[in-house]
Amino acid sequence: MLKSFWRLCFRLLYNELAFTYDIISRLISLGHWGSWQRCVLPYLPAPNTGVILELAHGTGDLQIDLLREGYKTVALDLSPYMGQLAQRKLRHANLNAYLVRGDALRLPYRSNAIAAAVCTFPTPFIFCQHVLDELARVLQPSGRIVVVLVGQLRGRGLCRQLIRQLYRLSGQRDALLSESAVFELFSTSHFHVKNHVVTIGSTAAQVAVLTAVPRLNLPQPDVSLDFAHLS
Repeated sequence: MLKSFWRLCFRLLYNELAFTYDIISRLISLGHWGSWQRCVLPYLPAPNTGVILELAHGTGDLQIDLLREGYKTVALDLSPYMGQLAQRKLRHANLNAYLVRGDALRLPYRSNAIAAAVCTFPTPFIFCQHVLDELARVLQPSGRIVVVLVGQLRGRGLCRQLIRQLYRLSGQRDALLSESAVFELFSTSHFHVKNHVVTIGSTAAQVAVLTAVPRLNLPQPDVSLDFAHLS
């Protein structure tokens, strides 16, 4: 019963109640959510390398960070509510992004078109073998995926204790994963996996970096932005 309750809560949070997502994420992270998301940036290739794909773009904050860093981006989310919120936020920031409503099981991009993919605080879809197969298909040879798995509040205090308890009750992670657990989550022959823990003040973020295993005898892809948008 409790699992069903939380499943319903999360479904509503990503859909009909998506307008509350930013408030809730800031509250449960004590304002560190954006800093944890930006941990993807040091692990990305240079902006002129090609197009960055964001899976499950949410309300669009990371899109804004990527575009301001000079990256060309495409982004995908299954929720139409998240898409509307992200478009509104991007317009307010005077930025344009190519947002698509779609499923990670069927990425609407050509093979070898993406320089890197990012995903922050994903639901379990990111560990699905078919999703990893799709990412391997659309990535350039030796491309990479950068995933922020966990944000951790360290230290003591009533707020931190209450938030940790909420995480436990909802079945969410409130502790960093072991290196072996990270490797097991991304058990695939397509990628080499590295585990990183980034300390940010009194918090930490756990980042998994998956680098594609080099593939031989592939044609050189066109990595222009227009090409990446073609389905």
